[in-house]
Amino acid sequence: MSDQKIKRICLWSCPRNISTATMYSFAQRKDTKVFDEPLYAYYLKQTNSNYHPGTQEIINSMESDGNKVVDMMLNNNEKPVLFFKNMTHHLLDLDTSFLKEVTNVLLTRDPKDMIPSFNQVIENPTMQDVGYSAHTKILKELDTLNAKTIVLDSTETLKNPEAKLKILCDFIGITFDSNMLSWKAGAIPEDGVWAPYWYTNVHKSTGFNKYVPKKKDFPEHLQPLLEECIPHYEVLKNRSI
Repeated sequence: MSDQKIKRICLWSCPRNISTATMYSFAQRKDTKVFDEPLYAYYLKQTNSNYHPGTQEIINSMESDGNKVVDMMLNNNEKPVLFFKNMTHHLLDLDTSFLKEVTNVLLTRDPKDMIPSFNQVIENPTMQDVGYSAHTKILKELDTLNAKTIVLDSTETLKNPEAKLKILCDFIGITFDSNMLSWKAGAIPEDGVWAPYWYTNVHKSTGFNKYVPKKKDFPEHLQPLLEECIPHYEVLKNRSI
């Protein structure tokens, strides 16, 4: 059983979201330690997803036993607040009963914005890659477990980061810290080894970037995936703060 005095936050996100910016935001808190996608190596090893950039380096750099990662998340006590940035689809078939022992933050993004962004790094993604069905699945499991859960929509969060972070901190049970709104440009020590492939924009940033709607037409070859993702996104959006 985890120490109830420690606030353990599991962010469950789809890729190409503001999950890394949110991790950077929490990293500015003196009472908080952040962890970058601790289940990534487990996911890669289980799915044999060799098309992910830096696959072998990722597997070699971190624990790939999913159960050991869950144990770490529940038993680490380095700081009063522990923030675990996760991709929802990295859970795969792990026992999710541990979710009732943490505060769960589901982070979603309009697939019309997310899918073209992801396609720039990994071409022709599938539902397994983008994680929308995994997101609604975990939401159902969280509801069944009666686990502490809140849903954020990245578009709305970027429109007013301070307001959304205040609501989030209140939900977690921690005091909002204005330092969460900005950070120094560049990498942080907690970045995973995959940062060079994915974090270019975050490393250029000094805070949450203003939301800018995409102007390019949605790629036609990705339209079937978009149509598959929209119903899942709508469920999440309707639950978001």
